[in-house]
Amino acid sequence: MYNNSHHTFTTHDNTEIFYQHWKTASVSEPKKAIILFHRGHEHSDRMAHLVNELNLPEFDFFAWDARGHGNTAGERGDAPSFSACVKDIQYFVQHIEQNYGIEAQNIAVVAQSVGAVLAATWVHDYAPKIRALCLASPAFDIKLYVPFAEPSLRVMAKVRGNFFVQSYVKAKMLTHDEERATSYDTDPKIAKAISVRMLLGLYDASKRIVADSQNIFVPTQVLCSGSDFVVFQKPQREFYQKLPHPKKEFHVLDGFFHDTLGEKDRYIATEKIRRFIQQCFAVEYQAPDVLNADKIGVSCAIAEDLSSPLPSKSIKNIFWEMTKKNLKIGSHLSTGLKIGEDTGYDSGSTLDFVYRNQTESGNPIGKIIDRQYLNAIGWRGIRVRKQNIEHLLQKYAEILVKKRKPLRIMDIASGHGRYILDAVAQLPKQPDSILLRDYSEINVQAGQQMIADRGLAEIAEFIKADAFDTQSLASVKPKPSLAVVSGLYELFSDNDLLRQSLDGLSKAILKDGYLIYTGQIWHPQQEFIARALTSHREGDAWVMRLRSQAEMDALVEAAGFKKVDQCIDEFGIFTVSVAQKL
Repeated sequence: MYNNSHHTFTTHDNTEIFYQHWKTASVSEPKKAIILFHRGHEHSDRMAHLVNELNLPEFDFFAWDARGHGNTAGERGDAPSFSACVKDIQYFVQHIEQNYGIEAQNIAVVAQSVGAVLAATWVHDYAPKIRALCLASPAFDIKLYVPFAEPSLRVMAKVRGNFFVQSYVKAKMLTHDEERATSYDTDPKIAKAISVRMLLGLYDASKRIVADSQNIFVPTQVLCSGSDFVVFQKPQREFYQKLPHPKKEFHVLDGFFHDTLGEKDRYIATEKIRRFIQQCFAVEYQAPDVLNADKIGVSCAIAEDLSSPLPSKSIKNIFWEMTKKNLKIGSHLSTGLKIGEDTGYDSGSTLDFVYRNQTESGNPIGKIIDRQYLNAIGWRGIRVRKQNIEHLLQKYAEILVKKRKPLRIMDIASGHGRYILDAVAQLPKQPDSILLRDYSEINVQAGQQMIADRGLAEIAEFIKADAFDTQSLASVKPKPSLAVVSGLYELFSDNDLLRQSLDGLSKAILKDGYLIYTGQIWHPQQEFIARALTSHREGDAWVMRLRSQAEMDALVEAAGFKKVDQCIDEFGIFTVSVAQKL
């Protein structure tokens, strides 16, 4: 029925990752696939039994050995970060699409334990258009059994750096299947240790994904083992309850241990998975309806609540008023806070200070405040976003040069222009032209000076212009081949404004050219920002409506683009994506 073969694919940091492919003997159009993701410590062979047991002969099957597992290189149980493994999934799926001719919308994912958390995080952060997601005993919260284990590990990691934690789990705690338990104990490819950075990354991603599962727009089935000694059931239920797709299921499998898909009576689980996948493929793929999320839905409601004043005598209001006063007082000592208070914490001037990442205050207390301010998780994410923009700009500039296309760069809301000019400085070939635009005269003047200081006046121009003026963008000459919009759309809740801007960009960019765009899909300090920080808009509160990646991608796609690439910071806050003009 299946022809099994072994392969590798090259992921984002040039690591070679091993995978198996089971090619079906059945001929069906379009081609369909199921991707299997193994538990922590394990490898693809431990999922191989599902190829026949799921009894879905019209599907090809794929299963990888994650970094540091099985036949894939790397220190056992380790990876650069949890987010690196999530990005590996993105590259794996792209590899399958490109090399096997199977579109994402004809792919279903079956994942277990840590693999299930990786898969759920990938679906949340990258918004792939897959048909179904089946999660078995997702390890959203591991039972460590030692009091204060997680905070203790965090302290130790700061002191010792990365180190390894041995798994306490015995095979008899995983499954009632004696043969499978024995094979677990004797399998030389089982990695019993996990690195602390992977373990803590798993915890952080799990908390974020469980809290924000309303932004997973894929039909999802959750299988929960009823007698699981390894992970808690509560966050699995919380994750499920917020899922927005009408096609969702939650099953508790009584008596099952943690290895749900390797249990003695696993046919109960595989029958549920088979039915769910078959029903999801019984109808055509339907993209999520998220284009009007600014007018209805969870993100709209949250932003609306944060825009509403609190009762004047409430404890929360008193707390936030005190916070604002403290920021005012701090601005007399700290250069960073002064820039924020004077120009808005979302202004181009603030952004440039964050990019410089220097304590610029003239007094010791101010320097301490500056460093604390610059180390805020949001600003750390912003600096990673800058690096991701630079990386993607260089990557797609080189692609345009290889295709012998003109390299004309345009940024429609440049701030001071630092990140674009920094990125251009790293290009092997100077662009044919650079057009920077911004609505703020302060930003335009600062950017023009930066262009002069870098000796780019012959090819670069900085003009005052509105990023939401469709006609102004559409009439740009010469037409850019690579456009950037960074950090702008996140500041505006209204999708109609974005449509105006994206329509102009679609008309401006050359066919087969590229648009680099950013998103903010989650933020741990959303309430603090809304209640305490002022914006560039005449000192109004800086209330952000977070857009899911699915919403942002849908808006770009509706304007005539096709998404081709994406990066995200390890905190899960800021995305940088690339779309090609069709």
